[in-house]
Amino acid sequence: MTEAPVPGPVPRYELPEWREIGVVAGITGRGPDRARPFDLGLAGEATPVGRVMDCWNALLESLPEFQGTVVSRQVHGKEVRWQHPARGLVIQQGSDGHMTAAPGLLLAVTVADCIPVYLVDPETRVIALLHAGWRGVANGILERAIYLFQQGAARVDSILLHCGVGICGTCYQVGSEVMEACGVEARTGEKNHLDLRGTLVDQARAAGVVHISTSQFCSQHDSELFFSHRGSGGKDGRQVAYLGLL
Repeated sequence: MTEAPVPGPVPRYELPEWREIGVVAGITGRGPDRARPFDLGLAGEATPVGRVMDCWNALLESLPEFQGTVVSRQVHGKEVRWQHPARGLVIQQGSDGHMTAAPGLLLAVTVADCIPVYLVDPETRVIALLHAGWRGVANGILERAIYLFQQGAARVDSILLHCGVGICGTCYQVGSEVMEACGVEARTGEKNHLDLRGTLVDQARAAGVVHISTSQFCSQHDSELFFSHRGSGGKDGRQVAYLGLL
């Protein structure tokens, strides 16, 4: 299962199978205009602020099923906040994960190589969306989210988990200290390539999650479709991963 393009003026991709269970899960793309990319980065310098907010407005207009959207200025931590119903665009500070049971509320995280992790419990109708770079993986943001699902009476083996569009292991070369922080053995004297999605899948399986899928896209390999922080030397914008209950 992977993201499929959605027709329309906003460049975005969704998991069509999840719509069948009343869940919208997707991510925006770069768009076809290289001179005016669909940049949603709240703290970036690649695109003027006014144009970034125009892109946010266009995204929200393309998803009229949702009355409110919540996003945070991310800090590569492991905090996952419970979100209540809201209206309009709500910008918070300091968390890298969101969780809710409120239909009509769209959860959002910004990414440009880090992995968006989508979690849904079809039984309790609780969802969570995480921003997982290597620090989030090392800090245990996925384990934190799964623990919160369990605290809400979810069965781990009922959770659906998707690791979305992000950098692949072939493209992501890191130091041995990053490998070790993420619990992956580093190879002495060799280049270390960290597969963040593979590491997240291993963590999910260790926690008892069985329904797992991963995106076929790499933000750097597929940089004509998506922003890549590494691929651009830090000059690229940001796409937004989103998740909501219908």
